[in-house]
Amino acid sequence: MIKIVGAGLAGCEAAHFLLTKGAEVELIDMKPLKFSPAHRSGDLCELVCSNSLKSNDVFGNACGLLKEEMRRLGSVTLAAAAEAEVPAGGALAVDREKFSSIVTKRLLSFKNLHLCHEIVTSLPMQGIVATGPLTDDGLAAAIRETYGGGLHFYDASAPIVAAESIDLHKTFTQDRYGVGTGDYLNCPMTKEEYESFVFELVHAARAELHDFEKGEIFEGCMPVEVMAARGKDTLRFGTFKPVGLTLADGTRPYAVLQLRKENAEGTSYNLVGCQTNLKFGEQKRVFSLIPALKNAEFLRYGVMHRNTYLQSPEILNADFSAKNDPMLFFAGQMTGVEGYVESAASGLMAGIHMWRKLCGGEPVVPSARTVIGALSRYIATPNRDFQPMNANYGVLEGCGTVRDKKEKRRLLAERSLAEIDAYAASLRSF
Repeated sequence: MIKIVGAGLAGCEAAHFLLTKGAEVELIDMKPLKFSPAHRSGDLCELVCSNSLKSNDVFGNACGLLKEEMRRLGSVTLAAAAEAEVPAGGALAVDREKFSSIVTKRLLSFKNLHLCHEIVTSLPMQGIVATGPLTDDGLAAAIRETYGGGLHFYDASAPIVAAESIDLHKTFTQDRYGVGTGDYLNCPMTKEEYESFVFELVHAARAELHDFEKGEIFEGCMPVEVMAARGKDTLRFGTFKPVGLTLADGTRPYAVLQLRKENAEGTSYNLVGCQTNLKFGEQKRVFSLIPALKNAEFLRYGVMHRNTYLQSPEILNADFSAKNDPMLFFAGQMTGVEGYVESAASGLMAGIHMWRKLCGGEPVVPSARTVIGALSRYIATPNRDFQPMNANYGVLEGCGTVRDKKEKRRLLAERSLAEIDAYAASLRSF
């Protein structure tokens, strides 16, 4: 009997794969005995924040490509979404109640499913933990005890931009006080540019938080717009301070935004210290006022919400198994993937890897040339500033020197899907 704790997107996806293989699955969820502050429905696989699964564009959007990879691997999430779809332009949006109902009925149709309603307070000896960002206190305490405080409370993150979209003519490479190996790209601003940026930042529209996400904000995670509202020069003495940095002519810039590589390949950069709760459209508008980012492509927007997650690079392997216990898997947003689709994808992979191990095989992680493989590797790669990540082209292995963005993304998608088809074929022998 395979035990899966948590019947959200990740848990249901893992359960579905294992059920299709004929495994006996015990799916455990605390509803309806207890509801988290975000949940309302008694059905499985409840979508709590939005009805959108983001872009459906396979050849022009990383999340769209991830969805197609999952379809080819037999995803129950994408099958249900196709039935429950509602018009949303180029995005895949669903009727949330219908979506959850379809997944629930699909899983309950398997005679080898054993659905159990229980409040779990300890880690299973063997199985998959997929309890999400609102993991109940008892189980969260057990995870902390087992992994030495390895469960983090994530308040806010900064946007990430594509390296190729940064105007390098308006940057300079230098570490503060010359200490380091030139790891930062610096985006200087004049007095006028800085003050215009701060004004728009302070007055930009912010995303609304749920009641259970409100409360004290840690100073180290304070949104940049909140800091800026304390006074127009606050950022110049903090995140945007020019001290220790020098322009080519030997002068000090008025203010500087630093960009730090988000991955070893340098294909994406993090806006250092710019964790934010602005609405996505406002983030693009306001941060594009910084000269070097005028035409920046945002791979990930900043978010602020409650999200408990593992310090996965220290705890998990790329197959989502625990380093100290190869038959205990974690899945979903608690592993450090961000978003509905990404969460479901991690559950699908955890189910696949567990099944291979049960059959006496070794886990085979899809390559970093696929989105699902790149995200799997992201959560297991050492990272001094590990934070949740969604599907984006920055995590994918590159494809040479193709300059045209549309052509490059088409090539990335074709390469990825060819590999996923081969991977799917290999699973049929298990």
